Amino acid sequence: MTDIRVDDLNVESQQILITPEELKQKVPLTDAARESVLEGRRVIRDILDGKDSRIFAVVGPCSIHDIDAAMDYGRKLKQLADELKDTVYIVMRVYFEKPRTTVGWKGLINDPHMNDSFEIEKGLEIGRRLLIDLADLGLPLSTEALDPISPQYMQDLISWSAIGARTTESQTHREMASGLSCAVGFKNGTDGGLTVAINALQSVAHSHNFLGINGNGQVSVIRTAGNQYGHIVLRGGGGKPNYDSVSVSVAEQALSKAGVSTNIMIDCSHANSNKDPALQPLVMENVTNQILEGNRSIVGVMIESNLNWGNQSIPDDLSALQYGVSVTDACIDWETTETSLRQMADKLKAALPLRQG
Repeated sequence: MTDIRVDDLNVESQQILITPEELKQKVPLTDAARESVLEGRRVIRDILDGKDSRIFAVVGPCSIHDIDAAMDYGRKLKQLADELKDTVYIVMRVYFEKPRTTVGWKGLINDPHMNDSFEIEKGLEIGRRLLIDLADLGLPLSTEALDPISPQYMQDLISWSAIGARTTESQTHREMASGLSCAVGFKNGTDGGLTVAINALQSVAHSHNFLGINGNGQVSVIRTAGNQYGHIVLRGGGGKPNYDSVSVSVAEQALSKAGVSTNIMIDCSHANSNKDPALQPLVMENVTNQILEGNRSIVGVMIESNLNWGNQSIPDDLSALQYGVSVTDACIDWETTETSLRQMADKLKAALPLRQG
């Protein structure tokens, strides 16, 4: 018999997921977590508005794959955050979704058991529970908004979001970001160019109408008011970094000419460190020196950090995984993280309040 179907030809199956509202009822927001989120968003907005002289640092694993290790890291980070709070406002990086250049593990939401079972509903629940547990510690949290549907399940726990270099050019992600409730950092393109990020900043500040889902999982027309707290994240690209003072100055001029925010965050990893974690502290030192020399545009840094150094491949036998070691990009270890952030805070403590003038 001739197959006369005209759709779903390459679809093997479909599974109906729990709705965002059902997941929120199953894993409800606690009062302590709500306060962490609201305070985190307020502080970051004040930093971007120039009302708060501190810089903010998005710090944490390249990706989360081990809940116990993530909580261990979070408890350590909370202690450091309290210690440095007068100078550096620390936000924990909690990334659940990983864009792949070709194929590979796509993150905890997509494949929480790391065995190609793709229990996405379980991944959403695990991720939401972890965010609540971390927020209960008093930590503001950040993530990459990669899938346009998943924000409905957990953006109520996020104080700052990133749009990655591969998706900054995507209209879908610009529209989605225009409706997010927190500030959003757009990374420059993978080629190192600024144009796609600047276009994204112009787009995100405007209202949009697009297809999405509501809290009940129904396909809806989403109408947004626009997000006024978008800013650029310089992450290097095209085989070279762009955190140096000349690159920062070029970015300032381009942003100003386009009429968008001149707030700049420096991603100390990716091309800015040539994906070598040992170079991340050197990037932080350079950024610190730029601020000491009079820079007023740099408002934040991003650091890929884990309990232990480097990265590892995912083994067939998951019991062989090294504890606290990244399974995606290589990270600096906890001791290096503490030392680098303390040095940055110590050097900037007196200088940052002077920038407000």
